[in-house]
Amino acid sequence: MPTKSRTKTTKPAVQSTMPKLKLGLPKGSLQDSTFKLFNKAGYRVQVGARSYYPSIDDPDIECILVRAQEMARYVDNGVIDAGLTGKDWVLEQGADVVEIAELRYAKGGLNPVRWVVAVPEDSKIKTLKDLNGKHIATELVGYTKKYLKSKGVKAEVEFSWGATEVKPPQLADAIVELTETGSSLRANKLRIIDVMLESTTRIVANKKAWKDPWKKKKIDNMTMLLQGALAAEEKVGLKMNAPKANLKEICGLLPSMHAPTISHQTDPAWVSLEVILDEKQARNLIPRLKRRGASGIVEYPLNKVIP
Repeated sequence: MPTKSRTKTTKPAVQSTMPKLKLGLPKGSLQDSTFKLFNKAGYRVQVGARSYYPSIDDPDIECILVRAQEMARYVDNGVIDAGLTGKDWVLEQGADVVEIAELRYAKGGLNPVRWVVAVPEDSKIKTLKDLNGKHIATELVGYTKKYLKSKGVKAEVEFSWGATEVKPPQLADAIVELTETGSSLRANKLRIIDVMLESTTRIVANKKAWKDPWKKKKIDNMTMLLQGALAAEEKVGLKMNAPKANLKEICGLLPSMHAPTISHQTDPAWVSLEVILDEKQARNLIPRLKRRGASGIVEYPLNKVIP
């Protein structure tokens, strides 16, 4: 009796419908410090030398590297759900985005960067008013024009493709340039006549993405961890043993976000203390604690501080 052949069917592949957060990370001067911050916040972010698509150990996030100058525009038009960029570039782009949080870090530290108006040291230009009819070079063209207009100054503002500091006096009468410390301006014999804008890094989100409950929660959680990592940058923890007889005096020396944590020991004459404080305070505080009878003092770094 002939046997019936059985046709083996294969199930069609099911495409994943899991949501993803499209996250823009700044390419360029902020890249290394941003990756370091994410790593401290608990995210492992890596990218190849020629790649623009970093890997991240969170399956819900897709990363792309974008110049900070363009980030706000891509977030505004929805190509990216959220991104990190400077407040200066949000203003320059005129981007209609949701500003989620300020992250006070830059290429070289935790201080804001400044956009300044600078002229040669020997220039006769002393104030903004002296720029009337002059030629200014900058990368921040749109905001510079608005700022000068608000001050009643009429000047020609030209986009600079780089090496802006070397343009005065032959190629420009003045420049508007980004600086953290002013060292590059001094090295090029330039003098600041006005601080136009202070800027810090911001997390910005697309308005439609921000209305999505899942994406909003994902952005909020990430923001909390990044802010916690930044808060921990300049803080340390101190642990020590303290004799009860000197406890009040020792506690009086301890600055803290809250009261120090006190734990009992098996020896009833001693307690353990733990406190969080600014790192710069520890250097002077530890010898004073030791002289008051504290022992076994341990200073340790922090990854995150969540208020």
